[in-house]
Amino acid sequence: MNTVNIENIYELSPVQQGILFHSLYESEFGAYFVQLSYGLRGMLNIAAFEQAWERVVAHHSPLRTSFHWEGLDKPLQVVNKKVQLPLRKLDWRGIDPEEQQAKFQAWLLSDRQLGFNLSDESLLRLTLIRLGEEHYHFVWSSHHIILDGWSGALVFKDFALVYEALCQGEEITLPFGDRFAEYIAWLQQQDLSQAEAFWRQTLKGVTAPTCLTHLQVHSLSAQPEKYIEQSFKLSPVTTTALKSWAKQHQLTLNTIVQGAWALLLSRYSGENEVVYGVTVSGRPVELPKAESMVGIFINTLPLRVKLDAEMSLLSWLGKLQHQLLEIRQYEYTPLVEIQGWSEIPRGLPLFESIVVFENYPVDQALSDWRKNLEIETLSAVDYTSYPLTISVIPGSELEIRIAGDSTRFDTATITRMLGHFQTLLSGMAVNPEVRLHELPILTAAEKHQLLVEWNQTQLEFPQQCIHQLFEAQVEKTPDAVAVVFAEQSLTYQQLNQRANQLARYLQKLGVGAEVLVGIGVERSLEIAIAVLGVLKAGGAYIPLDPDQPAQRLSYMVQDANCQVLITQKHLVDALPAYQGEVVCLDADWAFIAQESELNLLNKVTPENLAYLIYTSGSTGQAKGVMVNHSSLVNAYYSWEQAYQLPSLTCHLQMANFSFDVFAGDFIRALCSGAKLVICPREFLLEPEKLYALMCQQKVDCAEFVPVVLNNLIQYLEKSQQSLDFMQLLICGSDSWYGGEYKKNKSFIGKQTRLINSFGLTETTIDSSYYESSSTNLSTEQLVPIGRPFANTQIYILDSYLQPVPIGVCGELYIAGEGLARGYHNRPELTAQKFIPNKFSHHPGASLYKTGDLARYLPDGNIAFVGRADNQVKIRGFRIELGEIEAVLSQHPAVAKAVVIAREDEPKNKRLVAYVIQNSSFPSLEISQLCDFLKPKLPQYMIPSAFVFLPKLPLLPNGKVDRRSLPKPDTNIVTFPDSFVPPRNAIEEVLIGIWAKILRVERVGIYDNFFDLGGHSLLATQVISRIRETFKLDIPLRCLFESPTVAELSQKLIAYESKPGMTAKIAQIVKQLEGMSAEEAQQALENRKAAKQVRV
Repeated sequence: MNTVNIENIYELSPVQQGILFHSLYESEFGAYFVQLSYGLRGMLNIAAFEQAWERVVAHHSPLRTSFHWEGLDKPLQVVNKKVQLPLRKLDWRGIDPEEQQAKFQAWLLSDRQLGFNLSDESLLRLTLIRLGEEHYHFVWSSHHIILDGWSGALVFKDFALVYEALCQGEEITLPFGDRFAEYIAWLQQQDLSQAEAFWRQTLKGVTAPTCLTHLQVHSLSAQPEKYIEQSFKLSPVTTTALKSWAKQHQLTLNTIVQGAWALLLSRYSGENEVVYGVTVSGRPVELPKAESMVGIFINTLPLRVKLDAEMSLLSWLGKLQHQLLEIRQYEYTPLVEIQGWSEIPRGLPLFESIVVFENYPVDQALSDWRKNLEIETLSAVDYTSYPLTISVIPGSELEIRIAGDSTRFDTATITRMLGHFQTLLSGMAVNPEVRLHELPILTAAEKHQLLVEWNQTQLEFPQQCIHQLFEAQVEKTPDAVAVVFAEQSLTYQQLNQRANQLARYLQKLGVGAEVLVGIGVERSLEIAIAVLGVLKAGGAYIPLDPDQPAQRLSYMVQDANCQVLITQKHLVDALPAYQGEVVCLDADWAFIAQESELNLLNKVTPENLAYLIYTSGSTGQAKGVMVNHSSLVNAYYSWEQAYQLPSLTCHLQMANFSFDVFAGDFIRALCSGAKLVICPREFLLEPEKLYALMCQQKVDCAEFVPVVLNNLIQYLEKSQQSLDFMQLLICGSDSWYGGEYKKNKSFIGKQTRLINSFGLTETTIDSSYYESSSTNLSTEQLVPIGRPFANTQIYILDSYLQPVPIGVCGELYIAGEGLARGYHNRPELTAQKFIPNKFSHHPGASLYKTGDLARYLPDGNIAFVGRADNQVKIRGFRIELGEIEAVLSQHPAVAKAVVIAREDEPKNKRLVAYVIQNSSFPSLEISQLCDFLKPKLPQYMIPSAFVFLPKLPLLPNGKVDRRSLPKPDTNIVTFPDSFVPPRNAIEEVLIGIWAKILRVERVGIYDNFFDLGGHSLLATQVISRIRETFKLDIPLRCLFESPTVAELSQKLIAYESKPGMTAKIAQIVKQLEGMSAEEAQQALENRKAAKQVRV
């Protein structure tokens, strides 16, 4: 720094401190870089142009200001007396116009990438590019830390006055020179006590920023720049309408736009209360002529907006305008202080989006320029550090610009946001009295895409019953093997004959259409005979698993009012007491075998019941789902179309009989002519036997649950075998993650189709499926559930049954031919879950309310988010448990992980992780898991307890039984949150730096910097001190990525130029700290002398 050239030194304003921090944190990304580009046509006096800018730079001190922070307790800004005018002149005449344009765009990008060094004497660059004799590009590049938009307009206005005067040969004196220091002095005199009380009350209860993560796009391609910007303009008619009713109801246009963004944030996040940033002018009325001062006066403040969906738009906007006026009283408050007063943990932002209302267009400031010089084009680039910046430019056509962080949002997402903004503003202009939830946000094109295009799944199928499809197959392949269990098998002809005999026997017992028959048999060939026998008799079957609790079985039999119960002799005592007819397929077969083997007639129709399956209810009481033949036949033809069933020869049947997936395996195989191999139950947890069975029977199609498939893949990995003989491998019924999908992909053949299926008992087994030839899934991402099967429509809706935009989380609703008839004996629940389908033209059509959360991906696939009841809130943070499970499962020593939220003590909800250890890793410490999770998850998502289990409790369908997971012992607490002293010299020196800057007596190596009171400005000081001490060029973001001494010490080692250098410096610092000043000086001199002797 040239001290002779210093004119003034003073502290930074709060907003400058924030900009400094973000500029250092994202130094390579161009945050707060301002670039204005003008296309000029006409006679330009270049000499006057240059002189005018020299005068303006000399007049306004912010244009001569640099910033310094290294080694200082507080950052300072230094005003330089004189700086060389940073004007570059380029001559591109003679270059083809098209080439000029391409070259100019490339030059603009390189100029932005060049950025600024904040300690340079001037943070301004001017460039004049001559394209022709009377054609120029003028580019203003500056850093936002020196000027706000209003000040920029004042600077350009002064330039225009000086330029005009010089062209006329006149002298001019510019008014209101260097006064920014007055503003800094005024800020330092403000009492923050009232502001603190206001902001604490305003933000009370806000513990997390408004979430926008579901709008993010996985696997974003690399972008040339950090930010993506898109814009639109409202038509003059719509703009006039907004202005007119705003004036009529004493509202400002700013209030309307702020309200529109609050509504969009609410729709995007699913919250009825949102927080985002608003910019205020910051020019205090107490300062004379503050509106004429040049510098950066704006401030960004949090706006907390509550949305009552039933409230009228006008009433709500009136309240919002009052809020905006109220915060203006405290617009001088530093954002870093507000953050500290809030309940949001340090290290997390208060908000992730800001709205900037720009009422200072620079092009108007240049209206005093010479009349024979025309501004043909004007473009502006001005990016903040926030993931989303919404800029509002008023005019005859209201313009909205959205700039998004390209690491979080892609161009298509930003474009959709703009469409929603435009739709919302247009709707507000048309009907200001509308209720908030009635305002549309989808564009017509997106609405058509979501409701129509992505649901065009029409497929004709015959009006038959499921047993008729089987009978047709018997005619085609009577001697082919139909079903196999252990060493036993039946051909299609044999199975059909035995089923016919049973059907006739059942009819004599009164079985017919709508008559319910319980089937309680073990896994065997008899299951196939029983199911087909009941259907051929015209009845509907109820699967009863003998291994289920007697109380549950008793409830099912009584609730269904079974007319007949089919079982095996040795199971009679295990089944509930029953007063009706009992048919034992073994003991009674001599009587059954006397019946005719020929196909029989019945009066059943496709609209009659095929089966009644009981599923778990949220109240603990099972509920029976009634499924008609038509739904099953539709399912078969849907699979036939999607899976090319005729090409498959052998299906493995693994699902428990009491679940509808069993029916899916059964139908896919026996209605297509394939062989159905019933897998012994014990094989599901013995992958060696399971694999041997698959090889022996030449299975080419199987549907797994993830737990069973993962166990099998682990066995194949150890035994160096594969599933390359498979044609179709389906995984469903539970959460399946991208990491598992990729791994499984490596164990199948090129011809193998790997499918993720999704469905519910209430929608007849399967509703959608996902298949991808690529593995472009992040490891912790749930595998998408894909697109709907034939004759199925899927909608993702908000709480008012309005479709949500692409990328936004909503509840999954399913419609179509697969819908069940409803719940048996539960009319109220049926009415609650099967609601009228407002999107259908067919009278009486229904929508099934799944209770699942999902979102549409841009390509039309559906991403499953989780059960609505599996999302938890802890300390205000909305947490998806599956995300934690996925990340934890990436640890090489973890074979499987499940995370739940437990509240073993009232008002003490916490996350608990249950871990099955990989057998190839004999030792695994809880601290290792914590260290693994901390860089990948925010602090609030790290479990507070871990429990190691030999295996996870499973439900009969193969899903994890979360309710049976044990309560953690008091000695299984995770996180090393007690004080841990330094283990080496590096940690000791870091602790000393932290303690001094944070002004705390004791720092442990696992203490979080932000929990100790750290914030962005103190982080800048810490990193500055670390750089100075260890001679390392370590970026500011390292402290945010590694906020404990233990982690940060490892970062330092990663950045050292020579191995061991950091540790050596730490040892020297330790030695010097224990000496007096004289001793330290002598030690350094001795060390220097020793080095010279060695040389």
